[in-house]
Amino acid sequence: MPAMQNDQHRDIMGVRVAAMSWSQALDELKRAIDGNGPQRIFNFLNANNANLAIRDPRYRQGLSKSEVLPDGVGVDIASRALYGSAFPANLNGTDFVPALLVHTERPLKVALIGARPDILARAVSEFKAATPWHDFIAVSDGYFDQADSSQVLSDLSACDPDITLIALGSPTQEIWIDSNIRQGHGRVVFGVGALFDFVSGAIPRAPRIMRNLRLEWVWRLVHEPSRLWRRYILGNPVFLFHLLRYKLSGAGRQNGLPA
Repeated sequence: MPAMQNDQHRDIMGVRVAAMSWSQALDELKRAIDGNGPQRIFNFLNANNANLAIRDPRYRQGLSKSEVLPDGVGVDIASRALYGSAFPANLNGTDFVPALLVHTERPLKVALIGARPDILARAVSEFKAATPWHDFIAVSDGYFDQADSSQVLSDLSACDPDITLIALGSPTQEIWIDSNIRQGHGRVVFGVGALFDFVSGAIPRAPRIMRNLRLEWVWRLVHEPSRLWRRYILGNPVFLFHLLRYKLSGAGRQNGLPA
């Protein structure tokens, strides 16, 4: 995995997370898209994903072989506890990926994999409306047989995309990317979770004031309580427990990063 030009990272409970401003991250990604270097794979870490990484070695391996960006208030709390300051920016995929598409003026070929067929189609339509100079290709919905992904990978190779967005949810998407994605499947590849649901309008975004206050998780919990109550009501205290244990262990110092 090539190092970022800005080689500043923080160890968040065993996951190496890039610490960059919005402008640094956008410039880094633009260089990756325009350059002639190897394929770059990006994933995101939030509190729920940190909990998953602690108990799922296969998922943790997928994260370790990609470049991880910080997502949400949970990793900021961890960064403050371990390093004394929050991350320079909240680079959550729901905001960062659309911003990257706007920031990149050169027409790109963007492949999409994941979500329900209707949501995937609406996401393609919304992406095209927002950034019509890019070409968006729905390669597959998320209901293909992951035990035999040969047809999806063949269709993806035929697209020869600049960017590939994979929305299978965590930890499935990170494990699938690590097991299947290779050169020719996208110069830059993102595991984007629920991005297509948000872009399509299937899941409403929180009002901007709630996003600015870092309370979008509350909005999501109110709108999807049956699906998300375990993640937030149970998961947040579990995350804080793991964070406290990690800090007391001095593991960040053992991994060669300041704790």
